[in-house]
Amino acid sequence: MEIRKNVKYALACPTSMGVRITPENRMSVHNSNCFYMQATSAETNVLNVASSLGNKCLAMTKFVEGSPIAMFIKSQLRARNIDFEGLEVPQGGPWGYRHQFNIADSGFGFRAARVWNDRAGEVGRTITAADFDTERIFGEEGVAILHISGLIAAMSESTAKACLELAQAAHAHGTLVSFDLNYRATFWKGNEELLSGVFRGIASIADILVGNEEDFQLCLGIRGPEAGGEGLASKIDKFKAMIREAKAQYPNAQVFATTLREVLSANRNLWGAIMLAGDEWFVEEPREIDILDRIGGGDGFTGGLLYGILKEWTPDKWIQFGWATGALAASSLNDYAEPADEKQVWAIYAGNARVQR
Repeated sequence: MEIRKNVKYALACPTSMGVRITPENRMSVHNSNCFYMQATSAETNVLNVASSLGNKCLAMTKFVEGSPIAMFIKSQLRARNIDFEGLEVPQGGPWGYRHQFNIADSGFGFRAARVWNDRAGEVGRTITAADFDTERIFGEEGVAILHISGLIAAMSESTAKACLELAQAAHAHGTLVSFDLNYRATFWKGNEELLSGVFRGIASIADILVGNEEDFQLCLGIRGPEAGGEGLASKIDKFKAMIREAKAQYPNAQVFATTLREVLSANRNLWGAIMLAGDEWFVEEPREIDILDRIGGGDGFTGGLLYGILKEWTPDKWIQFGWATGALAASSLNDYAEPADEKQVWAIYAGNARVQR
């Protein structure tokens, strides 16, 4: 893969921004009265690794005009070194547009984390490619990698078409396209035909495809592996067989990756990853990691993987860095990894938790 040089933005993404509220002290939502609020989206979570490490990134989104939540989101993105572009849409009264609320706790022990999405009237569902000057962004200013998540692509007919058109515009200007399939049954219900066509269209020009077995099967119609054992070796063999078929159907993609996770408790997971780069497989066998809040771990992995690609490291370093930034995201109440520097990430990969003075 050839990384475009002399660009304004290392990473860009279409996204629908909202806020997440999390109970303090790992309490459950229903019996808490103090909550931590953060600006969030799956796509900007991915950008956050590169932005934290000094790279200019862009969120392509939409805002409710005059909304204090929109003001909060913009402030948070600025603090995270993420630029943003987005039309300001009038609320239209109390029953009009708004930014989504993601309500989730962190879980504890054998009490699993629980997530409740409250997204009715979400302004981001109205995003179109025409909202953005794609010739300026991808042509004149330049973007090294455009990242698209299946979450924004599946939000509405409008966002589905927008993601495909943005991917096509980026591809035409030599920008690499990253696509995390992120299948959600609730998003696809009633829209299977439209989304299947759009997802296959994006995947056909994507350079990097991220997703688990279910994602590839349900989003792209890839035939799943035959039933067999459930051990780690069996899971890896099944994934490899499926990705070989995906690679045959989507030959433009040069990188396929997914995380491997086994939940021991809400506080402790086995965390690993597998990647095909070109014709070579790379596996990070699952290791135990401690969990403060697991949400965003997969986005952290993808962010680290893309950072390694941007840095033009060897592929073994891509998956190693991604494994570590995923673990880093899980060590934070925020949904995203915020590395202080590369050294911190490599220390996590090495399992070195000694105090650094």
